[in-house]
Amino acid sequence: MKFKQFIKGQGAIASIFMGIFYAVCMLGIFLAGYTAIPGNVDRMPIAIINDDKGEYGEQIAKSLQKELPFKDIETKISNKEALEQLGDNELALVIHIPKTFSADMMDSKISSSIEFTTNEATATAASSSVAQIATTINDQLAAKFSSETAIGMLESLQIPKEQATAMADTIQNGYQGKMTVLNDIPTGMHNNMLPMFLTMALYVGAMIAAMQLSGSLKLNRGKASKTRLFVYMQITAIIIGIVAGLVSTIIAFSVADVNNDLFFQVWGQQVLNYWACFNFTAIWVLLIGEAGMIINIPILLFQTIANGATISRDMMYAPFAWGSYITPMYYSVQAYFANLFGSTATWPFILGLAAVGVGAMLINILIVACLHKKLPVDAPTPKVVPEAKEQVKEFAHQ
Repeated sequence: MKFKQFIKGQGAIASIFMGIFYAVCMLGIFLAGYTAIPGNVDRMPIAIINDDKGEYGEQIAKSLQKELPFKDIETKISNKEALEQLGDNELALVIHIPKTFSADMMDSKISSSIEFTTNEATATAASSSVAQIATTINDQLAAKFSSETAIGMLESLQIPKEQATAMADTIQNGYQGKMTVLNDIPTGMHNNMLPMFLTMALYVGAMIAAMQLSGSLKLNRGKASKTRLFVYMQITAIIIGIVAGLVSTIIAFSVADVNNDLFFQVWGQQVLNYWACFNFTAIWVLLIGEAGMIINIPILLFQTIANGATISRDMMYAPFAWGSYITPMYYSVQAYFANLFGSTATWPFILGLAAVGVGAMLINILIVACLHKKLPVDAPTPKVVPEAKEQVKEFAHQ
């Protein structure tokens, strides 16, 4: 065989196609999706709560609302409500000006502060961007309360210059920003990315199993009914999920800094995660055969952005945000953030993951019932008793 004949073969052509197709999908999806950083940082919602009864608090609150890049700034809620929403990832940053801020600024014995609170149990890009912005704001406020600036501010309030100079020295030494992190994740990128790694660890295996078990279903038609073969496929997926989930959980808890008491909860979610991902990826394979993997690959790449591990839903472009509602990875990743590191409830994400799995399974049932041909089941070979065997031999001899 010549090389020209070889490269024109089905295997070579398929390999060339997949090489180009995968590169186009990966770069097209990743580069387009990650342009949201830092461009869409302004979409993240924050809250500025001013409880100060003096002049400074109102001035600072108005200045921050005007200068900060965020479009959605909540000001009509209490600090307690804001912190609860921050814990539920409904807010990305809470800036609180306490009620004694102005009075503390004028008291040389007391240091005043503005409280900046962020939540680490969320998308990496969101938490790091907000933390950086909070630090920058704090530095700017410290500069704003420098002696020279404070003198000008106090003189504008018609305070005599000598008195303003003395008060400015007190203000300059009195401000200290307070940076607070809610749900602090242990140091290390492996901890920060653990929710995504746990999800991805089983998703790829489930995708391959969807192709193999769907092939087994088609191959064994005629040996059992379609219903029985479909049930066998589901049971096999659950068994694999239990085993693969256990192995992945053991590895994760051996390497990452997580609470060992959560072992069985994580293992249970891994089983659910595998089953949901299996049914989700089996849709295209059952529909068009092994060629369905060509569709499953870009869907997998799509979810690495839409799962919310790196970019929060508020920052995503519309297609990724919409896709996060109907794909399993988002719910799995967010459930892990909540369970392993967060303060919000896990059950809404677990229910979302289960709903995606059930919905995908129902679609698969319809595909198998309507599109897969029904073949007659082979009749079992009748058992022949010894006496009958002897009679058959004698008849054959005659």
